[in-house]
Amino acid sequence: MTADDLLADAATRARRYLADIDDRSVAPSDEAVAGLSAFDEAVPDGPTDPASTLALLDDAGSPATVATNAGRYFGFVTGASYPAATASGWLAAAWDQNAAVEVMSPVAATLDRVVGRWIVDLLDLPDGTGTSFVTGATMANATGLAVGRDEVLGRHGWDVPARGLFGAPPLTVVVGAEAHSTIAKSLALIGLGRDRVEVAPADEQGRIDADHLPDVDGPVLVSAQAGNVNTGSFDPFDALADWVAERNGWLHVDGAFGLWARAGVTTRHLTAGLARADSWATDGHKWLNVSYDCGLALVADQAALARTLAMQAAYLPDADVELMNRTPQSSQRARAAEVWAVLRSLGRSGVADLIDRCCAHARHLAEGLADAGHQVLNDVVLNQVLVRFGEPGDEGDATTDVVIGAIQADGTCWCGPTTWHGQRAMRISVSSYATTDADIEASLAAIVRCAASLAPKGPVA
Repeated sequence: MTADDLLADAATRARRYLADIDDRSVAPSDEAVAGLSAFDEAVPDGPTDPASTLALLDDAGSPATVATNAGRYFGFVTGASYPAATASGWLAAAWDQNAAVEVMSPVAATLDRVVGRWIVDLLDLPDGTGTSFVTGATMANATGLAVGRDEVLGRHGWDVPARGLFGAPPLTVVVGAEAHSTIAKSLALIGLGRDRVEVAPADEQGRIDADHLPDVDGPVLVSAQAGNVNTGSFDPFDALADWVAERNGWLHVDGAFGLWARAGVTTRHLTAGLARADSWATDGHKWLNVSYDCGLALVADQAALARTLAMQAAYLPDADVELMNRTPQSSQRARAAEVWAVLRSLGRSGVADLIDRCCAHARHLAEGLADAGHQVLNDVVLNQVLVRFGEPGDEGDATTDVVIGAIQADGTCWCGPTTWHGQRAMRISVSSYATTDADIEASLAAIVRCAASLAPKGPVA
C-alpha cells in the first residue's frame, strides 16, 4: 500500500468513526474495552504491513474510545473537536512542521503571530500581550507563574534565570482555598513548592475572599481563578489586582476554560478586572473545541517571556520572538494551525455563541434537575453544574455515587463525580460545540430516569 493509499484509508476510517458517533453509547462497552487486549503483543521481530497496523488501530481502538466528540459528554470540561480543527490538524500533521523557529516553518511562525494577535483581541487583553502555545493549562500555568517568579524577584535585585532560587529573597505565593490542583503541580515544577503557600479563604462558591487576604509585605505572587472547576465561579479580580499592585507583585489567572467567558456576551461581566492581571493560562482543547495538546500562556509583558524562557546555541537564531524562546519546549508541533482554523471559521460572533449556548444548556440542565427534586449545589453562572442525589450526609454520598455509576452505564450521557465542601456530587460540564437542545433533553431525561430508580429525592437547594 502506498503512502497515498494509507492516508486515504485513514481518512475513510476516521469519517466512518465520526459518522455514527452521535448514535453510540458515550462510554465504550465492556466488550470493546476487553478487545483492547489485541494490542497486548510482543514487539514484532520484523516489519509489519502498515495497512494491517492501521486496521488493528481502528478495529480494536475505535470501539473502545469515549465519545467525547459527540454532544452528550459532560465530563472533565472536555469539548469536542470542530471539523475545521480536525481537518486542519490532519493537514498540519501531513506538513510535519517544527514550529520552534521561523526558518524551520514560516507558515507555523506566521499562524502563531496571527492567532496570538487574534486571541489578545478576542479576550480584550492589554496591547502587547505575548502568547505562548504549550501542551495544556498545566504548562500554561507553570509558564505564567515562572515568569511572575522571575519578574517579582528581579524587582528585588535577584536574577532567577542566572542564579536560581538558592539564596533568593523569600517569595510569598498566595492561592485561593479552591485553587485547581494544577496550580500546586505548577508551583512544584518551578521550585516554589506545593505547600509553601499562603491560602486565602474562599466563599461558598469557591471565590477568593479578598477581605481576608494574608498580611504580606515582601515579594508576592498571587494565583487567581477564572472559572472554578466545580462551580464555574470567578475570583474578584479588581480587588486582587489592587492588593497586588500595592505590593508591586504579580497576579496570575488560571483560566483553563473560564478565560473564554470573556469572549461571551452573557458571561463577560464575570471577568471584570481580569485584564489587570500580569499573566493568564487557558486551553484551546477545552472550550474552544480544538484537539488535545493545545494550551496557551499569555503574559502582558511579552519581553518577560523571553527573559525566563529563552535559550541560546551557536546554530540557533537569537531572536526573542522565536517560539522556542517563548515556550518551555523547543521542538513543538504547529498548534496554532487548528486554533487559527476554528477562529477564522467561527469569527467573534461564533465564539460568543459557543460560550453563551453552552452556558444556556447548563442552566437548563440545572433547572430540570432542581425541578425533579434533586439538589443543585452551585450558582450556575457558567457551564458547570453540581448536583447531588439522595439525602444529606453519608447516605446521600453513597446514593450520589450509585446514581453516577448508573448514568455512566446507561450510556446516554457521561458525567463524573466530585466532592464539594465535603459532599459527593455529580459534575456536569457543558463544553462542546456539538451539544444540541435535543442532547440536553435526552441527557436530562436519562439522568432523571436513573436517579428515580435509585435515589430518594432530597431537599431542593
